[in-house]
Amino acid sequence: MDPANANLLNPAGASRPYVAAPSSSSSSSSLPPAQFPHDSHPRLSLVSPTRITAGSVVSALIGFSLGATQGGNTAQLRFRAEHAHKMPDSTAGWYLYHKTKNYHAMQGGIREGFKMAARTGFWSCMALSLESTVDRCRGATDMFSTIIASLTVAGAFSIWHRFSVSTAARTAKSGLLFGIVYGGIQDLLGLARGRPIGYVDFVRRRLGRGPTTSALDDRDAR
Repeated sequence: MDPANANLLNPAGASRPYVAAPSSSSSSSSLPPAQFPHDSHPRLSLVSPTRITAGSVVSALIGFSLGATQGGNTAQLRFRAEHAHKMPDSTAGWYLYHKTKNYHAMQGGIREGFKMAARTGFWSCMALSLESTVDRCRGATDMFSTIIASLTVAGAFSIWHRFSVSTAARTAKSGLLFGIVYGGIQDLLGLARGRPIGYVDFVRRRLGRGPTTSALDDRDAR
């Protein structure tokens, strides 16, 4: 080896050649990027992040429509009640009256619409996220996860608003009904697409009526 090159490799004159330590950036860049664990059989043929986002957005839009309608009607009634003692007596006065009333109705509708959209979007996001979490904890994707999520969110909603026992019971009943209907629709669509449904497979094994959905998937894979 050339002495000049040897001096470059061992600048301090040590017995071993100098080797630069790998930087933290190079070691971190060699690690594989973290990915979201996708479902093998997602609900509604949508992975969890997409399904939660789409459901929350749709719920927020529905909440905005309902809130805007209710807020606009309430603002119109409030304006008429506040100006009932000074009604206009001319054509120009009636024009300004209706113009101002419509302005207050639009302002109240937009304000109430955004409030309702925020509330419905938040609680829907909580329910859909909890549904996906229960699916992963149970290791099954079926109607019971939807029912558990709906009842949990209904209970949290009742506690947050400090409902009475009777009102909380009605809210829980509504959550149970929603979970049965929404979860049942998802199970029907999933069963039509070949997604394994836990309780359907259990009933088929008990009755001995044909292979389960998971067995059908294994046979198709082979």
